Amino acid sequence: MTSSISERIAKIRASLPPSVRLIAVSKQVPAEVIRSAYAAGIRDFGENRIQEAASKQAELHDLSDITWHFIGHLQSNKAKKALELFDWIHSVDNLKLAQRLNQLAQELGVHPQVCLQVKILPDPNKSGWSVSELLSDLPALDRCKTLQIQGLMTIPPLKLTDTEVLTVFNNTAKLAQEIQSQSWHHIKMHQLSMGMSGDYQLAVQAGATMVRLGTILFGDRT
Repeated sequence: MTSSISERIAKIRASLPPSVRLIAVSKQVPAEVIRSAYAAGIRDFGENRIQEAASKQAELHDLSDITWHFIGHLQSNKAKKALELFDWIHSVDNLKLAQRLNQLAQELGVHPQVCLQVKILPDPNKSGWSVSELLSDLPALDRCKTLQIQGLMTIPPLKLTDTEVLTVFNNTAKLAQEIQSQSWHHIKMHQLSMGMSGDYQLAVQAGATMVRLGTILFGDRT
């Protein structure tokens, strides 16, 4: 198991430009397998459930240089716990949640790095801002001074062709450039969190700075 994970990691890292950060999506992956990935050089791990992440982090507390990324849908009532457990939150998907995180981060004295989740195409199965909603919420987001807004996150709808997926990623990159050009005080657009096991090469082509890979590293989950 260990060798196959380390081989997969080595192969994928070799295929990624140095500018792209590999986030190993370790949901439903036991702590000892995360240790194997850590031994193979991974330092960024993504989880989508607060409870599951908390128990793994307790088991892996000796690996103090791991950066933990929250990548799932975040309910408002779990926001405080997410801020306590995670360095990055990729899935800030509406203004109300951003404002809640900002208020709680202020109280906790933390400055979390966050990405704003955007839906380039309508998708009833995904959370996130539409492009027009996000653009109109930027002034309010810019007032969330405790959050370090670093960029955008997107997940394309299912059943698109490669060409359509690439268009989604390219349009996300263009949107980030448009927002960056508006010179907000507290909104930066340095990061593009996009691309998963099935489409990460297209995301990289479009300028992704972070890819979230699970299945391709750890195999299928149960």
